[in-house]
Amino acid sequence: MANCLREFQGKMANDPHFSHDHGSKRCVWVRGPVIIGAGPSGLAAAACLKEKGVPSIVLERSNCIASLWRYKTYDRLRLHLPKKFCELPMMPFPEDYPMYPSKKQFVDYLENYAEQSGIKPVFEQAVESAEYDECLGLWRVRSVGIKGEEMEYVCRWLVVATGENAEAVVPDIKGIKDFKGEVKHTSEYKNGNDFRNKKVLVVGCGNSGMEVCLDLCNHNAHPSLIVRDSVHVLPREMFGRSTFGLSMWLLKWLPIRLVDRFLLIMSWLIFGNTASFGLDRPKVGPLELKNNTGKTPVLDVGTLAKIKSGDIKIHPSIQSVGNHSVQFVNGRVEKFDAIILATGYRSNTPSWLKENQMFSEKDGMPRETFPQGWRGEYGLYAVGFTRRGLFGSSMDARRVSEDIGKSWKAEVKHLSMTIGRSFALQR
Repeated sequence: MANCLREFQGKMANDPHFSHDHGSKRCVWVRGPVIIGAGPSGLAAAACLKEKGVPSIVLERSNCIASLWRYKTYDRLRLHLPKKFCELPMMPFPEDYPMYPSKKQFVDYLENYAEQSGIKPVFEQAVESAEYDECLGLWRVRSVGIKGEEMEYVCRWLVVATGENAEAVVPDIKGIKDFKGEVKHTSEYKNGNDFRNKKVLVVGCGNSGMEVCLDLCNHNAHPSLIVRDSVHVLPREMFGRSTFGLSMWLLKWLPIRLVDRFLLIMSWLIFGNTASFGLDRPKVGPLELKNNTGKTPVLDVGTLAKIKSGDIKIHPSIQSVGNHSVQFVNGRVEKFDAIILATGYRSNTPSWLKENQMFSEKDGMPRETFPQGWRGEYGLYAVGFTRRGLFGSSMDARRVSEDIGKSWKAEVKHLSMTIGRSFALQR
C-alpha cells in the first residue's frame, strides 16, 4: 500500500489529475478535494478553495449546476431573505437586482459565479459511495455516469455539499394511494395554472406551503392548508427594513429573548392574534426556536391576508384519505380535486457516505450543531448543513477552505522536499 500511495503522490506532482483504467472502472487521482454537489454550497466551497490556491473537482448527479433551483422549485419563488444575506463569497449580487431576487435571477447569478470562478463541475456523476481507505489514508469516491460508466475518484479531502434539501420528503398518509385526484410534492409544482377552479389541499405550513397556497389563490383555485403544529408567522418587512436584517441588527445589542419579544409584539400589531384563524404560535420565540431546532419562521408575502379573508381554509392533521375525499382528525370530511405535499426535503448523505461519526444516520445531518458541524475526521468536511440557508453555506465554505488550505500548503511543501531529495540522490 505504501508503494501505491507513493505512486499516487508522484503522479500528483506532475499532473493535475492522474487517471488510469482498473478493469471496467476508471480511477482518477484528485490533487485537491472532491466536492460532492454543484449547488450554491458546492460552488462556494470550490471558489473559496481556488482563492486559496487549492484545486478541486466538483461532482454533480444532474446535468447542470443548481438543479434543485432549476427543476424542483415553483415559478413564483424568490429568495426569502434580502440578497445581501444570500450572496456567495467574493461575488455580490448585481446592483440592479431587487432586494429579493427571483428564481431565474438567482440561477443566473450562480451561473455567473461558476464562470467567473472558473468552476467546471463534472456533471451526470451520481455518487454511489464514498469511503475512507485507512490503508491508503485516502478517500475513495465511486460514481456512476448517465450511461452506466463507473468512476472512482481518490482524494485526500472530501467535501460533502449535497445539502439539507437533497431528497423530497413524502409522508406516509393512510389511504393516499387510493386518492383519485392528483397528488404531487412541491418539488413537482410549478404554478396554479392546472388547478383553476379546483379544490386543492396543501399539506405543510412552512414557507413553501404558504406560498403555494397564495399562488393557487392567484390562479383562481380554492386551496386549503393543513396546519399540524404551531408556527411562527412574521412579516417579511418591518419599518421599511427586512425583518431578518432588523433582527440581526438588534441581536448585536440585545439578548435573543428580548429580540423575540419585540418581533412577536410587532407581528401581533400587524397581523393580530394568528391563533384566532388557526395558526397557533410556539411557546418559544422565533429566533430561539430557529437556533434550537432549525425550524424557520414563515415570512409572510400575502398569504395571511388570504387566510383571514377565508380564501384559504385551515384544517388540522389528516386522519385518512379516500378516493375523492379527506378525513381530518377532528372528524370532518371534505372532497378535494388535488393534494400538494409541501412537506419539505431532507439530506440523502447516509445513502452514500460510508461513515457514522460526523453525519447522523437518522437525518443525514452533522451530529455537531452549528457552528461546529463543518469538520469531521480524516479530511471530511460539510458545507451547507447549518440550517441557516445561503448565509450558512458561505460561512462553511470559508471555514473549510481555510482549514484545507493550511493542510494543502504543508503537504505541497513536504512533497516538494521529498521530490527534491529524490533528485539530489539520483545526481
